Amino acid sequence: MAMPLRQTVRVGTYLLEQKLRKREKFPLIVELEPLFACNLKCEGCGKIQHPAGVLKQRMPVAQAVGAVLESGAPMVSIAGGEPLMHPQIDEIVRQLVAKRKYIFLCTNAMLLRKKMHKFTPSPYFAFAVHIDGLRERHDESVAKEGVFDEAVAAIREAKRRGFRVTTNSTFFNTDTPQTIVEVLDFLNDDLKVDEMMISPAYAYEKAPDQDHFLGVEQTRELFKKAFSGGNRRRWRLNHSPLFLDFLEGKVDFPCTAWAIPNYSLFGWQRPCYLMSDGYVPTYRQLIEETDWDKYGRGKDPRCDNCMAHCGYEPTAVLATMGSLKESIRAARESVAGNRD
Repeated sequence: MAMPLRQTVRVGTYLLEQKLRKREKFPLIVELEPLFACNLKCEGCGKIQHPAGVLKQRMPVAQAVGAVLESGAPMVSIAGGEPLMHPQIDEIVRQLVAKRKYIFLCTNAMLLRKKMHKFTPSPYFAFAVHIDGLRERHDESVAKEGVFDEAVAAIREAKRRGFRVTTNSTFFNTDTPQTIVEVLDFLNDDLKVDEMMISPAYAYEKAPDQDHFLGVEQTRELFKKAFSGGNRRRWRLNHSPLFLDFLEGKVDFPCTAWAIPNYSLFGWQRPCYLMSDGYVPTYRQLIEETDWDKYGRGKDPRCDNCMAHCGYEPTAVLATMGSLKESIRAARESVAGNRD
């Protein structure tokens, strides 16, 4: 795990505070969507399927910052849509960084080189570039040629300017262990991104392509093979060791979607950004008025094939905090990742 030491300590302290306060449900990271509009039409995403009137909307800065502060989460993933299309995205980031929130700005990087000057390098801020494969595979997934090359150029430029750069890669049933190894080797060894996030694709209900999402057993077999040969320890993966164990099928966890809540133009989405069972205006309502016990594999058929990080990474993190052995293991891997 390659999370910076300062951030690791901050998140660990936050989790300890929640335990001491005996809070059963709390946010680890907020997924903030200040717009749904995007400059790409990815087959596995359904955000741009919203009506034209919705796609024109942009969340006010005060509303975006206020939602994060209301939740109390120490980390924020700003997504969309394409957040760099928001005319005040730099101000949203600036205000959240001023509050010492750790920010990951998720982007397809098509606008990154043009907009980079609006941002300032900070230990609290990172660009999170979406990369789903090498050139041919990535461009196919986003349905546009040239996107991979532009993303790579933007990553190199961001690194040159002193920004932290992470990547987020989603894998489908068209992937093989070799394609996973190839893209993560490239990101880790060639581009030398600071950390990498990975997730099996989930059948997002509005996505145009519904035929290439992974099942549970497919996911476990795929990652078990991809992680073999010491790749897990070599790659700078921004995941807890237990979550990677989970992807391989070594352990199983219940879903804790409440730990990574989604806030968008419609409000707080329940139960998670992948499923839409309504919205509420406040974080407190989300936590207190959602029947969390009815979600998860074996409870809701929509959850049966889900192993996405938004539901299971926080479970793994909480399990790590509850075990001295796993805490030591995670600390060792974090130190090793920061040393590389």
